[in-house]
Amino acid sequence: MASKRAAASTNGTAAAAAGGGHGAGTESVDADVVNKLLSDYLFVVLGAISVALVIWRVSTMMNRYIRTVTSLNNDTQRYFALQTHGVSWFKRNIQYSPIFGKRHNREFQLSQAVNVGTLPTRLQLVFLVAYFATNVAFCVISIDYTQPFRQGAAIVRNRTGVLSVVNMVPLFLFAGRNNPLIKLLGMSFDTFNLLHRWLGRIVALEAVAHTLAFLISNAKTNGWDGAFSTVFRVPYMMWGFIATVAFIAIGIQAASVFRHAFYETFKIMHILLALVSVVGLWYHLKLKDLPQIKYLYGVVVLWALDRAARFLRVAYHNFGAGGTKTLVEALPGGACRVTVTMARPWAFKPGQHAYLYMPSISFWQSHPFTVAWSEEADRPDGDKLPMDRHDVLGMRKTTFSFIIRSRTGFTGNLYNKASACVDRRMLTTCFVEGPYTGGHQMHSYGTVMLFAGGVGITQAVPHVRDLVAAYSNGTAAARKVVLVWVIQTPEHLEWIRPWMTEILAMDKRREVLRIMLFVSRPRSTKEIHSPSATVQMFPGRPNIDTLLGIEMENQVGTLGVSVCGPGALSDEVRRAVRNKQYNGNIEFVEEAFSW
Repeated sequence: MASKRAAASTNGTAAAAAGGGHGAGTESVDADVVNKLLSDYLFVVLGAISVALVIWRVSTMMNRYIRTVTSLNNDTQRYFALQTHGVSWFKRNIQYSPIFGKRHNREFQLSQAVNVGTLPTRLQLVFLVAYFATNVAFCVISIDYTQPFRQGAAIVRNRTGVLSVVNMVPLFLFAGRNNPLIKLLGMSFDTFNLLHRWLGRIVALEAVAHTLAFLISNAKTNGWDGAFSTVFRVPYMMWGFIATVAFIAIGIQAASVFRHAFYETFKIMHILLALVSVVGLWYHLKLKDLPQIKYLYGVVVLWALDRAARFLRVAYHNFGAGGTKTLVEALPGGACRVTVTMARPWAFKPGQHAYLYMPSISFWQSHPFTVAWSEEADRPDGDKLPMDRHDVLGMRKTTFSFIIRSRTGFTGNLYNKASACVDRRMLTTCFVEGPYTGGHQMHSYGTVMLFAGGVGITQAVPHVRDLVAAYSNGTAAARKVVLVWVIQTPEHLEWIRPWMTEILAMDKRREVLRIMLFVSRPRSTKEIHSPSATVQMFPGRPNIDTLLGIEMENQVGTLGVSVCGPGALSDEVRRAVRNKQYNGNIEFVEEAFSW
């Protein structure tokens, strides 16, 4: 009888040590169930936020559509010029508000080469803090802290590991240029880029916590040498450790200081380290046969689909029909005008951007630029008549133009190479990847003010042409369009002179469009002269509050204010719009691309 009890005791001890005893098994099952529930809850949180944003998006689109249709034959639009106090308060203090003061898009620069990034808006901060807090809560909730340290550490280890893998799904989704949520939710790529960076930090922190939970627990028994020996001796642990190290390296090299100082190097290293982390995590989960590998399947699929979509965009728009043809012109003021004749037609909308690949300048990389101008013309093929829609489209050619300001790296090399050519003009090979999101359309506003600083004019010019044409055709609510462009010297006018000449010749342009040019660094007063009452030039910088106040005194319908330019200008326009919220119905659109 005693021998039976001894045998039973021995068997129970062995089972418990192996994690196979009844109590240990039950605890393991319970932990797996909790981890699965928390993973599902995290997706539910993201799904609920997405649904709320879709509802907001649909209601906003319906409101703009109704506003446009009811204003087509209404020259006063008084109903839409008014705004309720509650909505004005929300816009001023939540929707358009920086965290504090007025600083949002203006970068914190320690020197010309050292940049530590920008601040999110108040609404973005609320989401980031709430999501970060949710992850922290999910990592530590429902843990019995009175149990032995080794058991508690095992729960924390499993919990943080699971959540790190789960968060990689939105991390990779938000990083994609073809992210479907951009169009579905009406959010900019810039916003998703911000979310991507913070999700990356969350994933890295949870991976570090996952690794440390094992190391500390094991070190309490076997010492640190024993803990690391176990990591490098057991294959699945070694691959997990490699993934964690890759996450840490990404977190360091993706810091704003290094990202801005060495962007092109950062981009290559970022992709390589991301591949290392995915491969390491894949083997970590596969060798242990862990169920979380299903989330990694999703990550790989998202990455592959985005890369495939990018390749197909480039192939479709650039190959065939003789391919794309590109002219680069070096302009005064340190900028290039890049004109690309596409192989196939492309339906353009104001605010769209594209990524340019120029193998002769930077073989591996592409860079985003706003489309400043587009033209379409027929390309007749001898005496051949079009027989169907495909033939008609094949006879059209689309030309896109970009203004690229010379900085360092790719843009500096492009400008220097074009400047060295005869007549400062260069023919080269360029592949265009796009089009990407058309941004915020301005048709529903009775009054439109477009602020641009420097090369930010590329965002405003297509809107100006679009609004003037829509006014002439009676297809927009716009009755007043004001373009405010801040430049350093008058020679910057050469960047858009041919396009502006075409706009100034448009039908009914004088009835709807006024242009105000502010030259911040004129060499003499003789450079400042106003060609007409609708095209005026001023020295110095604009007083944004005064300009908004003048337009709001005779506001027609809702006032839409857009800005694209340096961070200081964007923040100043944002501040002025917030201060005018109680004076009328005014909406703010900021076009920015942080990197």
